[in-house]
Amino acid sequence: MTVRAKLCGIRSETDLRIALGAGADAVGFICGVTHFSEDALTEEQAVHLAALVPPFVNRVLVTHLVEATAIVDLAELLGVDTIQIHGLVTQDTVREVRKAAPGRRIVQAVHVTGDDAIEAARAVAADCDAVLLDSRTRNRLGGTGMTHDWSVSAAIVEALAEVGCPVILAGGLGPGNVAEAIAVVGPFAVDVNSGVETPTGDKDAAACAAFVAAAHRTADPLEFPRPPQ
Repeated sequence: MTVRAKLCGIRSETDLRIALGAGADAVGFICGVTHFSEDALTEEQAVHLAALVPPFVNRVLVTHLVEATAIVDLAELLGVDTIQIHGLVTQDTVREVRKAAPGRRIVQAVHVTGDDAIEAARAVAADCDAVLLDSRTRNRLGGTGMTHDWSVSAAIVEALAEVGCPVILAGGLGPGNVAEAIAVVGPFAVDVNSGVETPTGDKDAAACAAFVAAAHRTADPLEFPRPPQ
């Protein structure tokens, strides 16, 4: 099975056309932030762009919001397929979001800052449809352009395989290292933002195409179907 590729931080119609032209499986719209992101959208911008996504491309709300009602209301407004909870939330909040958003997939971000991320990922896996592994800094919850310890991410993939939870790898990825990252970690999908941007922060068509192509041609990654709910 081919590794899926998500292009995140879509902030204009041009970005969206580039992502779709690159063959992205999913596109991410960052809206509702508590930490800095150059690619944060207003609700109006996010609604407009999400409506332009064609069928069979997954629309992902990426949000730092920490209140379940606010998260679900924003997802409803945008009409997205997937909610990526990227903020610092409690598991009770994740459970509330999942209960209140039937028909939408829930992805929970875990920031890999050390070995403790393995247990953190184990703890959240039961309450979401996939776990996304990302890097972070004091000011940023994503879009850092920094890789983290892939050996920890590989250990998380192995641990979550036991419960059938897919893992999405993010953090410092780009066309030049995504194939290596997939070989080391074995994720279900990969996610990129700043690694395929121009110096002005717009999506770079060649970089996006190269990233998606590298992910799609990676042979025989591990697959983790969700067990029946």
